[in-house]
Amino acid sequence: MKNREKSTKGFTLIELMIVVAILGILATLAYPNYQGYLQRGARAEAMTILLDAANKQEQYFVDNREYASSLSDIGVPTTSGNGYFNITVILASGGYTLTATAANGPVKGDLVCTSLSLNNLGIKSITGTGSVDQCWER
Repeated sequence: MKNREKSTKGFTLIELMIVVAILGILATLAYPNYQGYLQRGARAEAMTILLDAANKQEQYFVDNREYASSLSDIGVPTTSGNGYFNITVILASGGYTLTATAANGPVKGDLVCTSLSLNNLGIKSITGTGSVDQCWER
C-alpha cells in the first residue's frame, strides 16, 4: 500500500479566526479616528459658511446701515451643503450672531461641538463639552 501524502492547501479554521480577530481589533482602533476625521471635515464646512456669512453681513451693513435679519437677504443657505448643520442668524444689541448647529450625519449627537457661533465682533463661541480652540480648529 502506498502512503497518501497529506495535502497542505488552504487555511485552518484557527488561522482564519486569528485573522478575523486581528481585523476586528484594527477596525476597533481605526473607526473612532475615522469618525473624528469626518466630524472635523463637517465642522470645517460649517466654519466656512459662518465666516462667509459674516463677510456678507458686513457688506450688507455697509450698503444698508443695518444687519440682515434673514440669511436669504445675504444669499446664505440655512443648511450646510452636506446637510450636517443648520445655520441661523439672530440680531441683538445692534449686532448679529451666526450659529451653525449640528443636525445630521457624523456631527449629529456630537457632544464636544454641538454648535459653532460667530458674532459681529468676530468672537467665536461653541456649545458642547469641547473648547473654542478645539472646535474652531481647521
